Amino acid sequence: MRTDQTVLQAKRFGIFSCSQDETLQEAAKRMVEEDISALVVVDKEGYLVGIITRIDLLRALTKLEDWEKLLVKDYMNTQVVTVTPQTQLTRVAELLVDKQIHRVVVAREENGKKKPVSVVSAADLVYHMIKST
Repeated sequence: MRTDQTVLQAKRFGIFSCSQDETLQEAAKRMVEEDISALVVVDKEGYLVGIITRIDLLRALTKLEDWEKLLVKDYMNTQVVTVTPQTQLTRVAELLVDKQIHRVVVAREENGKKKPVSVVSAADLVYHMIKST
C-alpha cells in the first residue's frame, strides 16, 4: 500500500445503506443479499446517523426471540468513525487498529452534517497492501 494513497484514490464510491426505521430482519436480509457485513444507517436526506453490523444483529438475536421485528435504530451504533475522501489509507489503518473496529465510513461535510459516500474496511486495506507489492 502506498503510504501517501488517499481513500479517494483507492476506493470505489457508493454505499449500502438502510433507514433507522427498517426492521432488523430487513437489514439482515440486505446484508446477506449483498454479501456485506454492515450497513450505513442514513436519515431521510441521506445523512449519516449510524451503522449496523452483523455483530449488532447477533446481539439482538441472543437477547430476544422476536429480534426480527426490532428496529435498526434500537441496535445501530451512533458513534461512527468517519474519515474524509482525502484521508490517507495509512491513517485509516491506524484508526482501525487503535479503535479495534473493522471499517470506517467515508463522508463529506454537507450542510453541517456528514454525507456518507463509501466504506473502507480492513479487507480493503489488506487488498491494497497486496496490490502494491
